[in-house]
Amino acid sequence: MAMKLYVGNLSYDTTEDSLNTKFSEYGAIESVNLIVDRDSGRSKGFAFIEMDDDGAKAAIQALDGAEFEGRNIKVSEAKPQERRGGGGRGFSGSRSDGGRSFGSRRF
Repeated sequence: MAMKLYVGNLSYDTTEDSLNTKFSEYGAIESVNLIVDRDSGRSKGFAFIEMDDDGAKAAIQALDGAEFEGRNIKVSEAKPQERRGGGGRGFSGSRSDGGRSFGSRRF
């Protein structure tokens, strides 16, 4: 069975390949997901790694707080993703100001 790890405080230069290389020292990797900003494509400084249970436990033990690419990284079992409310943007379609406009700008 696979365990999902959270890896935080990563260097912005870290790549999925470098994570794969480092964590494969401890067990079989199923997936590496480096989280990047959708607009800039730059790393957000954290990742999720799925690997076998024994390897994941060994990686947590060995790498939590260890230096990796110039940073002391945080490695722990990932918490389940919280459900987010609704699917919309929270707009109700009504205006709280009654649709008044002031000059050329509407508030």
